[in-house]
Amino acid sequence: MNLTDYDVLSFDCYGTLIDWEAGILEVLEAWAQHAGSPLSGDELLEVYSVNEAQAQRDSPSAQYPRILADAFVRTGDSLGIPVSAEWADKLGASVPDWPAFEDSADALSSLGESYKLVILSNVDHNGFAGSNRRLGVQFDAIVTAEDVGAYKPADNHFDALDGVLEELGVPRSRLLHVAQSLFHDHVPAKRHGIASVWIDRRHDRPGWGATPEPSEDYSFGMKFPSMAAFAAAAREARTDA
Repeated sequence: MNLTDYDVLSFDCYGTLIDWEAGILEVLEAWAQHAGSPLSGDELLEVYSVNEAQAQRDSPSAQYPRILADAFVRTGDSLGIPVSAEWADKLGASVPDWPAFEDSADALSSLGESYKLVILSNVDHNGFAGSNRRLGVQFDAIVTAEDVGAYKPADNHFDALDGVLEELGVPRSRLLHVAQSLFHDHVPAKRHGIASVWIDRRHDRPGWGATPEPSEDYSFGMKFPSMAAFAAAAREARTDA
């Protein structure tokens, strides 16, 4: 893969640019401690990830705060520990408080000098607006679950990219998708024939974290442990071109 072959970068946001695991765990771990559960953070995320994916499949048109709350209740049911409406709503309202990864803003600023930047996110407008203030860049297009009425790995986000690319005047062959989640992003990118880069944020930790293990085929052209490493490789490629 030659990174100079692309003009548009589409990004997953949560897990790639925003540390959603830290944001989710801030609520889940406090709830587990309150309930006297001995489960570790990774154990909580493993159960939660499956329940969030199912909530998204069951209610594709629901806005993300309701998905989070529903997934939390389902997680409690799976663990035999009831989740009150107060706790569920606390997670549902937490998205704007989720931190950005330390390298995200600088990496996006660097990449924005050479590429058009697009967001493909499983979130609603209000949630992303809060997160975008932490990222500090102006994206050329933003596609959310609220816009397309579905959640990745459904095809809706990637179908919507055709309209985005037409507006930007860029052919699909010049698009590169950048994402952490193999399940949410690299599986549908492969279905749509879109080249992708894996930002493996969990490269130094076992397990799948807040994303379910993928059960369908996926592929990626390059792999990086961080956005900083990806941005550095993109700068190097431009310098060498």
